[in-house]
Amino acid sequence: MAASLVKRAFKYRFYPSDVQAAELSRTFGCVRKVYNLALTARKEAWSRQERVNYAQTSAMLTEWKKSEELAYLSEVSSVPLQQSLRHLQSAFASFWERRTRHPRFKSRKKSRASAEYTRSAFRFRNGKLTLAKMRDPLDIVWSRPLPDGVEPTTVTVSRDAAGRWFVSILCDDTPATMPCATAAVGIDAGITSLVALSTGEKIANPHHEHRDRARLARAQRALSRKTVGSANRHKARRRVARVHARIADRRRDFLHKLTTRLVRENQTLVIEDLTVRNMVKNHKLARAISDASWAELRSMLEYKCAWYGRELIAIDRWFPSSKLCSACGTIAAKLPLNVRTWTCDCGATHDRDVNAAKNILAAGLAVTVCGDGVRPQRSTPERQRSAKQKTQLAREGIRAP
Repeated sequence: MAASLVKRAFKYRFYPSDVQAAELSRTFGCVRKVYNLALTARKEAWSRQERVNYAQTSAMLTEWKKSEELAYLSEVSSVPLQQSLRHLQSAFASFWERRTRHPRFKSRKKSRASAEYTRSAFRFRNGKLTLAKMRDPLDIVWSRPLPDGVEPTTVTVSRDAAGRWFVSILCDDTPATMPCATAAVGIDAGITSLVALSTGEKIANPHHEHRDRARLARAQRALSRKTVGSANRHKARRRVARVHARIADRRRDFLHKLTTRLVRENQTLVIEDLTVRNMVKNHKLARAISDASWAELRSMLEYKCAWYGRELIAIDRWFPSSKLCSACGTIAAKLPLNVRTWTCDCGATHDRDVNAAKNILAAGLAVTVCGDGVRPQRSTPERQRSAKQKTQLAREGIRAP
């Protein structure tokens, strides 16, 4: 299957000069200010039972720049400010469609510091990227080359909590084709093993957060002893952020390698539709679930399958994949989490995770054949028949199986 044209973002680290860092920091602040002002205007209009759209907030931005109090908004590029208004419009559209929560105000300490530049606000020539309002190009570490012949459409500059600077370059690109595959695999996400495959293979959980837990605890204790608002507290907060960044980088690298391998080897991949947001409310498992990062695993599988022409199927979250015997179809009455191996009445002995992966695969293949979702099976096939069905079969002289 030929790969189609898709939007791909290539993220690189760069090291700005003092002048560039000051300009970008000022731009981040202005972007945050404009977003919050527009959100306030929308809330006030809603209290008057009025709606404000992007065009109206754009006109407001022009008036804000003319005021003496907000004249500093004219000192930075206007494109990131306009993009922040478009992001707010998208946030409200998602809220009205009940896909996300109501947009919230951006915080200087907690929100991500970023600015988005469209094609009119940057210049990319001979492998050098220069942003608007800047004289010199960014000192980018090209860890991998951009695809030949592609032109950046959007550039997003960001700074993480650890003080590292990144630039994300969005391009229209055709991903390289992957070798043909016919295999199908069921994937059961877990904590003891990160994933168990229907082939019987189990991928160990690296426990990235657990490996750095002692270092993280020391950094957090040092932060708690610093005076609020002091320079030492700022340095201590930066040290905590570096530990978190180290954990996140290792986790993301591992997930990229794992998902790329799964997509390369299989044409059809079946997973469970897990609600991680609700699962982390279990305080006994929240830390382990967050460290496993199931949501990021699914996200990577989704866009990589879309890139390379693979099929990803998500079955119903209530499907009893662990308790269902993959040999005879009987559902175990109880199966606590501490039971990792169990034996069915039919004599089959199952590894809990591998058995779940086999059932997930079978359910996913049923979806491809029937074209319908997978509903939870809460009883064995014998118990699923209603009393009315059994009576009707008895009248016709047919013995219920």
